[in-house]
Amino acid sequence: MRSTEQRLAEIRGGVPPRRHNARTIAALTGNPGCTRRAVLDGAGVDKTVLAQRVGFPARFGQSRFAITRGNAFEAQLKADGGTVLLRLVAERLGVPVPDRATWTDLGDDADRRTDRHERSADSLLAAARPQTDTAALFDHPLLGLVVAGQRVHLEPDLVAARLAGRWHVVEIKSFPVVDGQADPGKVAAAAIQSAVYVLALRDLLTAAGHDAELVSTDVVLVCPRDFGNQPVASLVDVRKQLLVLRRQLDRMDRIDTVLAGVPVDFTADPEADPTVVTAALRRVDARYAPECLASCELAYFCRDETRGQTGALGRPVREALGGVATVGEVLALAAGEQTGGPEQAEAAALLRSAARLRADALAAGPA
Repeated sequence: MRSTEQRLAEIRGGVPPRRHNARTIAALTGNPGCTRRAVLDGAGVDKTVLAQRVGFPARFGQSRFAITRGNAFEAQLKADGGTVLLRLVAERLGVPVPDRATWTDLGDDADRRTDRHERSADSLLAAARPQTDTAALFDHPLLGLVVAGQRVHLEPDLVAARLAGRWHVVEIKSFPVVDGQADPGKVAAAAIQSAVYVLALRDLLTAAGHDAELVSTDVVLVCPRDFGNQPVASLVDVRKQLLVLRRQLDRMDRIDTVLAGVPVDFTADPEADPTVVTAALRRVDARYAPECLASCELAYFCRDETRGQTGALGRPVREALGGVATVGEVLALAAGEQTGGPEQAEAAALLRSAARLRADALAAGPA
């Protein structure tokens, strides 16, 4: 019998797995009913390459210019042992800027992932000892979190320890804050991703016997001000996102349980024939919603697959029209051309009422 790891390796083909990150976990927990995404992410499939292979390339993501600009902005903040970051974080937390702080670079890609995780855990836990009181900054620590029965590794931009008596996750983003306001959608995405890091850091500390409250739910978000390179820091409360994240992770099935319902010959190998991969994908249940367009590389494939279905119109429509699977059925019920079964009675009455209201409004003409 094949092990779970063997089967996941067979699904992704002869390519190394892509690591989970905070964005993929946030998207996965935001749509926990999507078996297709759970399997692909569990196997570490590169969904960007897969989407191109099946003819529906992803249409979101940062440009090379934006990535370069973001990397330069982060490097600027972390120069000289994070002096600028230390001042920004301390001032935003309303505490005196420490005279000194330790700086630990944990982002050495030359290390194996296991080594980096162990080194990160040792450094972070050493800083949690009561006798240690010097402020500390940890650059790109590698944290762990259990997702669907698998342990995945996560890499926040920075963790600031022993400022205002707490630990704070610091997220550096390249989107601007203009006149004190940032894009609400990007801030919301940053908040849920930061909540993933807060949860992982809390799990690390509590496993070592420390209080979870040592890690603050106020995340420090650092962005450029007014399209320049001048940084500005803001506090983002992620308590709500943390509760949702924990609940969704607890509800998610283990990956071996999910795989039990997936065809044994399922493949997402990017080197396989596109027709074979397309057919394989269609045999695994997906749960498309318009929100997927902003968070999943396969969203355009799934949207095309659900064309004409009520689920493609969003979760509120799907829930309001429970039992009515297609747009054609919706129109027939609204027009009274079909009566529908007992399970569709409530939805049919709602649709007929909506059709009457629309007809009355059109008959009345412009006000």
